[in-house]
Amino acid sequence: MDKQQDFVLRQIEERGIKFIRLWFTDVLGTLKSVAIAPAEVEGAFNEGIGLDGSAVEGFTRRSEADMLLHPDPSTFQMLPWRGDIDPTARMFCDISTPDGQPSVTDPRRVLRRALDVASAQGFTFYVHPEIEFYLLKSDEALGGEPVPADNAGYFDNVPGGTAHDFRRRAVRILEDLGISVEYSHHEAGPGQNEIDLRFSDALNTADNVMTFRTVVKEVAIEQGVYATFMPKPMWQHPGSGMHTHVSLFEGDTNVFHEPGAEYQLSKIGRHFVAGLLKHAPEITAVTNQFVNSYKRIWGGDEAPSYACWGHNNSSALVRIPTYKPNKGGSARVEYRGIDSAANPYLAYAVLLSAGLKGVAEEYELPAEIEGDIWEMSPRERSVLGFAPLPSSLNEAISIMENSELVAETLGEQVFAYFLANKRAEWKQYRAQVTPFELASNLHAL
Repeated sequence: MDKQQDFVLRQIEERGIKFIRLWFTDVLGTLKSVAIAPAEVEGAFNEGIGLDGSAVEGFTRRSEADMLLHPDPSTFQMLPWRGDIDPTARMFCDISTPDGQPSVTDPRRVLRRALDVASAQGFTFYVHPEIEFYLLKSDEALGGEPVPADNAGYFDNVPGGTAHDFRRRAVRILEDLGISVEYSHHEAGPGQNEIDLRFSDALNTADNVMTFRTVVKEVAIEQGVYATFMPKPMWQHPGSGMHTHVSLFEGDTNVFHEPGAEYQLSKIGRHFVAGLLKHAPEITAVTNQFVNSYKRIWGGDEAPSYACWGHNNSSALVRIPTYKPNKGGSARVEYRGIDSAANPYLAYAVLLSAGLKGVAEEYELPAEIEGDIWEMSPRERSVLGFAPLPSSLNEAISIMENSELVAETLGEQVFAYFLANKRAEWKQYRAQVTPFELASNLHAL
């Protein structure tokens, strides 16, 4: 038994932990959980815990149902909201087949594979997400039109407001869980909030995003409101994105930084951004995986709709921030095309693969956008080479299904399942008769 496993077992005994929740994520990014007793943890470390993979979205065919959960002791944390009555901890799990092979459909494994590719080239991939979500009045949230918990706006300070109490409690719990928070504030929409997690390696951050969503939901219930990460819950208000700042390191050196270069961005950084832009349309189904996601992308309010880049330009898909231009370690690029409902493991995997493709093949970075892309004519955007992102889930999956990059990154089974699931979602959506159609046509026609 390694030192981390031994540490976990001692913590369970010393802190009187009654339940240990084993967490894992399905292909669509839904958190799954099974609770085990303290006496079962050592066995889980040594042999794993059995799982019917055919019952989990996208994991395996029924003829290959048996799978094993292997808790990762480095992710052990107490769950603060469970209180002192039944102290509970959690660990994220890796998934294997009975013969000990890593599961090819485990999203955590998909990201590990992408990180292994980067590691073979000498790179470590760091990310820092800005996660937006809405707080709604809980009694209206689950039926009818959603009602925001407040009417505040961007960076508003509302004394005694629900959002203040909520963010304070959520941030405190996140810190208790070992998840460092950089900022928290009210966003532009009524009831909309943003909490930014401090940068870390991509796998740790993906785990933190899954924990973050659970914390936000738990605190909302505790405070009598409802939290949603739906990309566009209200048509008249901004959508919720997960803008993600990314950087590559070689050891302790940030390879995106080059003193004296334009915006201090190195050649590797420029090639990486070019890769993000070139492959953006084909990875969009992964970074924006729901029908509702495209209401955000094409809904205005600074959501990115075209594959372009800019310096401090909030209408661009990729932004080159320069908050600390003389601090090499902080050099990064911001990808604004991920929404808050994405599976972070898959989203970060395709983001990394697209960027590394640009580095490997030395893609040339196109011209920077100047001004607001929405103020340009369609002809101007076309001449400048600013390709539109997919306008619907149907278009996104049609582009993705021809992508060698996405197929290779996700692996055959995840790729096939993801496409099948999204085609089914589009088919169901297309069959709906919407309130808009009824209001417009029922009495008029």
